[in-house]
Amino acid sequence: MNELRAISIFVRAAALGNLRRAAIDQGISPQAASHAVMQLEKTLGVRLFHRTTRKLSLTEEGQRLLLDVGPALAMLSSAISDVRLAKEEIAGPLRISAPAALGRTVLWPSILEFAALYPDVQLDVRFNDQFTDLVEERADVGFRGGSAPAGGAIARRLLPIQLIVCAAPAYIERYGAPRTVDELGEHRCTGYRRANTGKLAPWEFMVGDEIVYRELPAALCANDIDAEAEAVLSGLAIGQLGSFSAVVPIREGRLVPLFGKHLTQRESSYVYYRHRTEQPLRVRVFIDFMIGKLANNERFYLTNAEIKAFSSVKKAR
Repeated sequence: MNELRAISIFVRAAALGNLRRAAIDQGISPQAASHAVMQLEKTLGVRLFHRTTRKLSLTEEGQRLLLDVGPALAMLSSAISDVRLAKEEIAGPLRISAPAALGRTVLWPSILEFAALYPDVQLDVRFNDQFTDLVEERADVGFRGGSAPAGGAIARRLLPIQLIVCAAPAYIERYGAPRTVDELGEHRCTGYRRANTGKLAPWEFMVGDEIVYRELPAALCANDIDAEAEAVLSGLAIGQLGSFSAVVPIREGRLVPLFGKHLTQRESSYVYYRHRTEQPLRVRVFIDFMIGKLANNERFYLTNAEIKAFSSVKKAR
């Protein structure tokens, strides 16, 4: 970096014919500029300028160096300007990583809205249920459900994830509804096979102040959350679905929530990214846009009033 700075001072001094003017142009003192050029000459082992009290002219070696480094320095200056411009324009590539279930039901509509607002941003969205290391995968922004990401990433909480036991009206009409958690073992239930372990996820229930886990036999299981939700919606089984999958069908009457008082809400969805000061403007604008669209958006989870209302209806029945 010191040699590059010295070469830059050398080029400006040659162009302006004056070391003092070159120093002012570079925003440094004349003494610092003179020292930098002298160090460059010492490193190269040749004199680059003929110096007098009034005049500064290139030696033959200095002329040759100027011809060689001038175009390269101009290319470097252009490249630096392009990078700085990227911080000022909402344009360029934007790489996003998101889990499939959250991506399709929660994130995708807002991502498409962002794409319409900023057509000069080239979005590259990767749906992947594994946690994405932003540096390793060269992603700009990541989303995940569960616990907050660690490992140096900055994380902003977006939405709570509720686990809601629910069934389609067609299932209840055919098989009836379980009255207690214990009766679930007598019903057809779905299961979700975790992508990272291949094991069935246990069902969880809030009992008092504690979360209780139950292993329930699965009449139908899948390693895709959307597929599991479709099975429940079709009336084939009871499922414990994430709020991002269940809330809209519940509000539309296509699913009936069960055991409202046992609903758990221990996990959340997050957006995570590297330090904002290092981000181009397109990345910062996208992060702010998604936070504005999704953070605590009640469209994607049941409110306390809704949970109480559903529990009251269940008790009345």
